[in-house]
Amino acid sequence: MTTSTTSESPAAAPLLDLQALVVAVRRRRRLWCSMALLGLLAGTAVAVLLPPPPTAVAKVLVAHQEDQPNDPGTLIRTDVGLLQTTRIAAQALRSLGSPEKPEDFMRDYGAVGLTNNLLQITVTADTDAQAVARAKALADAFVADHVTRIKDAADAEAKALLDQRDRMQGELAQVNKAIGDGSSQGGPKASANLESLFASRAELTSRITDFSQRAAEARIGTPQLVAGTQVVDAPRAVRTSLPKAAATDAVIGFVLGLALGLAVAAVGTVVADRPVLRRDIAANLGTSVIAELPSRSPRLWKRRRFRTARERLTTSLARLHGSTEPVSLLELGCARSTSVIAMDLARALAAEGPVVVVDDLPGLQLTRHRPRPGDPTVVSGERAGAVSPQERRLGVGSVAPGTAWTDLQYLGTRTVLVVRAGHGSTAWLHTVARQLADQRIAVIGAVLIDPDPRDRTDGTLWDGPSTALRGRSGPPAQQNGTGRRTNERLPMWAARVPDSDQEAR
Repeated sequence: MTTSTTSESPAAAPLLDLQALVVAVRRRRRLWCSMALLGLLAGTAVAVLLPPPPTAVAKVLVAHQEDQPNDPGTLIRTDVGLLQTTRIAAQALRSLGSPEKPEDFMRDYGAVGLTNNLLQITVTADTDAQAVARAKALADAFVADHVTRIKDAADAEAKALLDQRDRMQGELAQVNKAIGDGSSQGGPKASANLESLFASRAELTSRITDFSQRAAEARIGTPQLVAGTQVVDAPRAVRTSLPKAAATDAVIGFVLGLALGLAVAAVGTVVADRPVLRRDIAANLGTSVIAELPSRSPRLWKRRRFRTARERLTTSLARLHGSTEPVSLLELGCARSTSVIAMDLARALAAEGPVVVVDDLPGLQLTRHRPRPGDPTVVSGERAGAVSPQERRLGVGSVAPGTAWTDLQYLGTRTVLVVRAGHGSTAWLHTVARQLADQRIAVIGAVLIDPDPRDRTDGTLWDGPSTALRGRSGPPAQQNGTGRRTNERLPMWAARVPDSDQEAR
């Protein structure tokens, strides 16, 4: 009986890798920087093209009969609501002699309670003078309406108290009449009845006096409330500074644009699921990152560093191409960079013997390249069969979506993947690794284009396939009965696919 070793399942990936998210968002800085700049320009344009209309403000001190020290602001909010009524708007328009409808005028003003007794009225108009006049008319109309309501409430309360007093006086007159009639009669019963009538007369007299006093107090408190309700800050036009308004709107637009840009970048990163870190790319491709090439910077002081990195990469790849077995460079998201790397590598290999470059890139970038003296021969993929076996062959192709996978083995039985960081999704990296394994193309390693300069993760796949170069020396691992190396862990894409042989068993 043959025993088989199942592949060790990879560690469960976290639901959200914050390090990868931060790196991916930082790589999309052009997006959120552009949106922040757009927000800044939009805020400035709004301040310049849509300046605030002429505005006037007035402050009114409002006295309430029900004022309490612990009032949560209910009374002043009621006053704000009353100000936004057609009755007060109509009174203000009537004093201005304006034919405007109260409903239209109500859109041009508003109020806010600064304290429990201080009301601020804000009015907009076509000119500063018109705004001041409207604010004054509105404040006067509100004060007059408030005073009228105070007086009406005091009169209603006093009238109710006087009505009660008059009713008591009618009852007192009946008691007095009964006392006069009962005094002419004698006997014990008449005497007891007189005592009850005298007690009722005393109580009614006391209550009549109380109602009279309360009615007087109701009217006495009204002048204090009337005097306490007044315009304490005369209407004045609000002066606006265009530079200050532009700066404020620009800052607000910048912050909103930056927040929106960061949110879009973060959501897009999570949804797209495009690995950026070395460790993630290596794990999903099932091969180690053996070299890197930073993006070409337009800054002059970084071009020399780019040329040095390019020369170092060419030297490393030339060492890997030691045997006569054909090797290919397969790109993912970096066709231009791959063509440049291929030509540099071909020139380096041409010093050791004749080299033919088989161009199978989209658009045949190398075939259309203008040759320089001493450049190796470049042929298209259709003419790859005409290459002499004595010539060293360097294939250049693509593993982008739409690739003819069965044609890749004619470019080379060994390959180096040239991958741009953050270009391919996790699913597509798995697809590339599986297709190359099905075509029995050995992956030497991956060259990472435009890596994140702050990425400190390890791109070496220590427990991946033995084709990934990582400085191993010694005999290859023994194989078990399944044809699989016993000390070999499969890459992530293979670990997620069930073994058909094991399922059959």
